[in-house]
Amino acid sequence: MNKEEKKQELAARAAWMYYVAGLTQQDIASALGLSRQVAQRLISGARETGMVTVNISHPVTRCLKLAHDLQEKYALNLCRVVPSAGLEDDAIQQMLAVEGAQVMAQFICEEKPQVFGVGSGKTLRAVIDALPSLERPQHQCVSMIGAIARDDSGTRYDVPLKMAEKMQGKYFFIPAPLYADSPEDKNSWCQHQIYQRVAARALNADVTFLGIGEVKLGCPLNTEGFITDAQVKDLETQHVAGEMLGHFFNHQGVRLDSELDAMLTSVPLTSHTQRKVVGFAGGERKLAAIRAALVGGWVNGLVTDEDTALQLLAD
Repeated sequence: MNKEEKKQELAARAAWMYYVAGLTQQDIASALGLSRQVAQRLISGARETGMVTVNISHPVTRCLKLAHDLQEKYALNLCRVVPSAGLEDDAIQQMLAVEGAQVMAQFICEEKPQVFGVGSGKTLRAVIDALPSLERPQHQCVSMIGAIARDDSGTRYDVPLKMAEKMQGKYFFIPAPLYADSPEDKNSWCQHQIYQRVAARALNADVTFLGIGEVKLGCPLNTEGFITDAQVKDLETQHVAGEMLGHFFNHQGVRLDSELDAMLTSVPLTSHTQRKVVGFAGGERKLAAIRAALVGGWVNGLVTDEDTALQLLAD
């Protein structure tokens, strides 16, 4: 047994003790001869790698009602709402990840070969982390967003690869940065034959999974260096509400015309599409972005939280 296998065995043992036996992290540390910090990391790692899955058989009636009402109000094909009353954002994100993984798994379990278009974002990455390993080599994952960061490295937002690994399926990526250096540079990237073939595959995906992002100083696009402070402030003067795949829209869900559009290499999004497009987002800071995505018809499926659902229905 190699070092990695031993670590996985230890993580599985810690997970059994924590989730099944109900032992505390300190109890587990003592039993395994580890520090509490190491025990905590093993338990967290078991969740993140999909070793531990959660299945709560009794739904929360209020959340079911909220999901139904959101479906009716925004003409959604699919909606799931997780409990969030009184919880901190980190706890909400964990529950979104678990519920989102269950939604994804329903599509992945199909025997018929499926093509999944996959976007970006921390919530979407957490959802894929929470996915159990499912042997579906017949499926394909296609990135909807450029896989190259500003410094020419592979971007951390390239999450479709993780999903493909969970399914043991094929992975197709966009060979371009999120934003090109100039409109001419964008044309060079987007006219490449590989880009054209991957983009066509993404546009014809059976299901598309996307994150919904907020836009303000300190948001992920800003802190990761994809958009500058000046560009954020310019978008704010246009009353930006949110973004998906680098496409910006205002509070009415209308696509904004910005200088960044001329350099964006992401696969184009279409509002009010008949294709299945599921968004994963929740929490107070994402409220405006989620609302705008729904109003603009950019998604027809949503996994969100209880407090967000209440505010969306109160509008």
